[in-house]
Amino acid sequence: MALSCEPLPQDPAAENRSRGTLLAKAKESLVRRDGDPPAPFLVGQRYYEQGLYKEALKEFEKIKDTDFQAMYQLGVMYYDGLGTKKDPERGVEYMNKILNSDSPEAKHLKFAAAYNLGRAYYEGCGVKHSTEEAERLWLTAADNGNPKASIKAQSTLGMLYSMPILKDLEKAFFWHSAACDNGNLESQAALGIMYLYGKGTCQNTKAALECLRKAAELGNIYAQGHLVEYYYTRKFYSKAAALAKRATENDDNMLAKITDCHPTYVAQGAAMAAFYLARCLQLGRGIKKNQRAAEMYYSKRIG
Repeated sequence: MALSCEPLPQDPAAENRSRGTLLAKAKESLVRRDGDPPAPFLVGQRYYEQGLYKEALKEFEKIKDTDFQAMYQLGVMYYDGLGTKKDPERGVEYMNKILNSDSPEAKHLKFAAAYNLGRAYYEGCGVKHSTEEAERLWLTAADNGNPKASIKAQSTLGMLYSMPILKDLEKAFFWHSAACDNGNLESQAALGIMYLYGKGTCQNTKAALECLRKAAELGNIYAQGHLVEYYYTRKFYSKAAALAKRATENDDNMLAKITDCHPTYVAQGAAMAAFYLARCLQLGRGIKKNQRAAEMYYSKRIG
């Protein structure tokens, strides 16, 4: 299970500002362009969002002892080696400081920090590997499906409980449902598969297709691949070929980044789509027969 860090959570205080406050802040930022420089964290964050990680690191380092958001970003950067040499131990140290802090300024970062620490234990990076500790931290981060908690942790728990080591498909269904209700695209696709084959819940084709189509429309390649298979095996060849063509036109790695989906699942969905598109082209089902194109898509599936 390939994992990535939780993006910096939004400070709830920033979400709840009145329109007047926002206007005042906007005016303040305009003044700062001609006068004082903007807040150090914002400078670092601007660099970070532009992929200028070395510059961002310098800014965050200056204020890490007084700004928990800067400490959080440094934890992510050291763990993943963004703008610096990988130092997962330091990344873990910063996430632990946030999780164990009593400061109100760290409160909105705690669920995300717990998720990231769970990732570290799961991967055995910066700490000794422990699936049990990863599970405990992800349960903390998921907070029983709280929409303000780590939705990434909720979805990850759904995947964890689908794996042989801790297989419990009813728990997997619960967590994918929670994550899906909170807007997670990957769990939406996973729910579709669980409904389709009756895994962890009663088989329900209508619910399965609803989940898969919704996820597919939003760009989830895993859902698209399974929909292609569903259409092909039920002889809806034109639908299968059209959707398969769409699913195979994307850059897997870029799509995984944009949709925040696991690259493994993106690749699996793309491989399924390529296989069935190749079959359609080879046999002239729902699309004009083209042996050369069929061979190309068969090779895509293998590659």
